[in-house]
Amino acid sequence: MEPIFRQEEQAMEHAETRTKDRKQSGITITLALAMLLASLGTSIANIALPALAEAFSAPFAEVQAVVVSYLAALTVAVVIAGRLGDNHGTKPMLLAGLGLFFVGSLVCGLAQNLWSLICARALQGIGAAFLMTLSMALMRQTAGEASVGRAMGLLGTVSALGTALGPTLGGVLVPATGWRGIFWVQLPLAAIAFFLAFAMLPNDAGKGKTSSASLRSVLNLALLPNLLVNLLVATVMMTTLVVGPFYLGLGLGLKETLVGFLMAIGPVISIFSGIPSGRLVDAWGSNRVLAIGLALMAAGAFLLAFLPNTIGVVGYVLSIIVLTPGYQLFQAANNTAALADVPTDRRGTVSGLLGLSRNIGLIGGASVMGAVFALGVGTQDIAHAAPAAIAIGMQLTFLLAGAMITVAIGTNVIARRSERASLLATADQPTQES
Repeated sequence: MEPIFRQEEQAMEHAETRTKDRKQSGITITLALAMLLASLGTSIANIALPALAEAFSAPFAEVQAVVVSYLAALTVAVVIAGRLGDNHGTKPMLLAGLGLFFVGSLVCGLAQNLWSLICARALQGIGAAFLMTLSMALMRQTAGEASVGRAMGLLGTVSALGTALGPTLGGVLVPATGWRGIFWVQLPLAAIAFFLAFAMLPNDAGKGKTSSASLRSVLNLALLPNLLVNLLVATVMMTTLVVGPFYLGLGLGLKETLVGFLMAIGPVISIFSGIPSGRLVDAWGSNRVLAIGLALMAAGAFLLAFLPNTIGVVGYVLSIIVLTPGYQLFQAANNTAALADVPTDRRGTVSGLLGLSRNIGLIGGASVMGAVFALGVGTQDIAHAAPAAIAIGMQLTFLLAGAMITVAIGTNVIARRSERASLLATADQPTQES
């Protein structure tokens, strides 16, 4: 009889494991779709900037606000979203974010002038702040300790997928449907994500006592290097998304569809390198992987300053092939390191701070680096600039981007040395006392 009971117990255990795996898969799919929407909203408007400049007869600086308003709203809201998730539960706050994103997308599609579009993009960005911040917090909360790196790598993959879909969908939709089509396509995705979140996420996900941690206690010196390097890296990645369409379309004279395809190459590489990057973090540790990622990014940025102007499209693609895996390695390692020892009731806030630093970087890439590009070109009327002038702007912009990643490498080295010195001091303290 004992073998029979044992078999029954094993069968019940297998059934429980399968049920648990199905629930976890549902949670993962829901969080992945939420992250996809936030990253899609970041990238899909970039390729439509030339079309928007023509449609509204607006200069480059004004049209840029369609991208910057989304990022600015996202930046302001990420820490608030994290705190609300810690205090009131991630599920209701994620549902609220999905609702805001849906409404923002709808109003964007109905906008009758540039400034109403800019305001609607800000609303969309507030919703995206909840999606991005709470998806990361929930993924860290539900992932096992042995697979945290893979979970962060998965989110990096999905984020890259959204970034890839943005230029690709925009390149197809703008010629076929006009610029409004890039916002209509987000509505059904937001609706599906809302119903999945309602059905799949457990009601007690992230819900508990109100967090007593102040923002100052969460924002400690150990976290600051992760945030600073995150900001610099995000600035460079956004620069590729903003400057790329103008260089490829106006500098090289390529059509919108081909520009969209080329702009998607980097994010597609990210899709396939995200999960392997997370596995490397689990196997090698976050510090080593982070250093490798930053080294690849520095090489890619400097290559973008020279290769495209030397061998054209092939040079652009080769540079992106170097840059993009470095970004995925960095992202998986940095997010894992920042959230490694954070208590459950503070993960939303720390995720929000990571999002804050990232989004400040994205704004810098869209505005400051966009201004550097225009400075290099020699005019704000980039749509009518000569290809040679655009090439000069491209080179200046990515020389600065390479210098920024070099600063990030230096910051990381100093932080790791300080960390080792602190550990050695702590280890020596008992000996000195004795």
